[in-house]
Amino acid sequence: MVKLDIISDPICPWCYIGKALLDRALAERPRHPFTIEWHPFQLNPEMPRAGMDRRAYLEAKFGGKEAAAKAYAPVLERAAEAGLTIDFAAIERTPNTLDAHRLIHWAGIEDRQTPMAMALFRAYFDEARDIGDIDVLADIADGLGMDAAVVRRLLQSEADLDNIRARDAQFREMGITGVPTFIVGGQHAVPGSQPAELWIKVIDELDAQIGQGDGAAQ
Repeated sequence: MVKLDIISDPICPWCYIGKALLDRALAERPRHPFTIEWHPFQLNPEMPRAGMDRRAYLEAKFGGKEAAAKAYAPVLERAAEAGLTIDFAAIERTPNTLDAHRLIHWAGIEDRQTPMAMALFRAYFDEARDIGDIDVLADIADGLGMDAAVVRRLLQSEADLDNIRARDAQFREMGITGVPTFIVGGQHAVPGSQPAELWIKVIDELDAQIGQGDGAAQ
């Protein structure tokens, strides 16, 4: 197996798109060698813990609603091509994602990490839910078979906050400035939302290398 590390943020639309395109490749190559692990990266590390009003966020980031609409146009186009529907207009708050990252981490302990990451994407982009809200996160966890009461207690504590912040800082120190970033086999970084065709090529090349290695070992 080959480790595929995905550095991502649940409020990053390109991360949602990038994973959808990767999934197309994985469906084409169901015997792919990847084992996937998700890692935290906050697009807005200075965001207040309670998040902020979406309109205020757009004013600060883009200078207003019209400028934001122009900036998001290519995102919506790529999302549609990937088979996704993103409803930016319905989103009322931009959350701090520390707690969402903690939830992804805990889901990984229960072997539910990828389903959790995808559930958070859908909750934010498809359903316009506030994924910085503890009750929302506990409900999402419950939907994946995790113990919502335990998750709520953990979210109300400081559990793993330092872990998430340290891992985020580590990736920045490595030179990662944007997400998604995919790291193949602990060596090769693949930045951005890449087409399914590229991933199919990567999988085929890895399969060929693995096959050669098996032959050499015999």
